[in-house]
Amino acid sequence: MKELTKEWIDKAEGDFSVVNREYEAKNPIYDAVCFHAQQCVEKYMKAILQDNNIKFGKVHDLDLLLEKCKHFVPLLEEHNAELIELSSFAVEIRYPGVTAAEEEAVNCISIMEGVRKIIKEYFEE
Repeated sequence: MKELTKEWIDKAEGDFSVVNREYEAKNPIYDAVCFHAQQCVEKYMKAILQDNNIKFGKVHDLDLLLEKCKHFVPLLEEHNAELIELSSFAVEIRYPGVTAAEEEAVNCISIMEGVRKIIKEYFEE
């Protein structure tokens, strides 16, 4: 594994930790849970691309990243609809007018955990 790939994975795991810590907090901020769940998946997908020398730029759209990643991890394609849903928490959630409820946070965590598992297995092969 390339060093930069490992850095992407470490950053993704940092977001994973933030998601879990925030969700378990006394008064969780669900916006943060959803945002960091999206960030975790985004960084894991960028790790795949980095490891395979695929350019990806500063994109937050998980569907666009999926188009480039599915050639290396075909199983991710089964999560296309979930990834599109999770993408909505990349930018808008950080600004006034949009807030996440607990139900959305739980859904984002579920998506993150499923995709993270697939990608971790890819890197363990």
